[in-house]
Amino acid sequence: MATPETTVLSMTQPVEDQERALRFYCDVLGFEVRRDVRMGGGARWLEVAPPGADVTVALVEAGSGVPRGIRLGVHHIDPLHETLERDEVDVDDAVIRTPSAPAMFTVRDPDGNAVVLVELPGD
Repeated sequence: MATPETTVLSMTQPVEDQERALRFYCDVLGFEVRRDVRMGGGARWLEVAPPGADVTVALVEAGSGVPRGIRLGVHHIDPLHETLERDEVDVDDAVIRTPSAPAMFTVRDPDGNAVVLVELPGD
């Protein structure tokens, strides 16, 4: 299998209280808010990062169903999903498409850790 061109977008950090976590990361560690949006089911997607950093930390509500792990940006998500599925990698059954987010799917490493592959804009 050809290695897809990827970039690290974010890491998830499950938190019990997003507002408390936001105060810690911004007020104590000096991070800034990069994204703060509502997702389906009322979940909140909250990303913070140090000023100038390319990679963000997504502060997701514990128990929200958002998979923990690394989020990688990829080009051409549909052919990549098909290739991984054909190669019998532990991958979601389908690419997830919602109006409020880019196309994505999750693949699990041999230890069951989630790696979410997110389609980069322009594909």
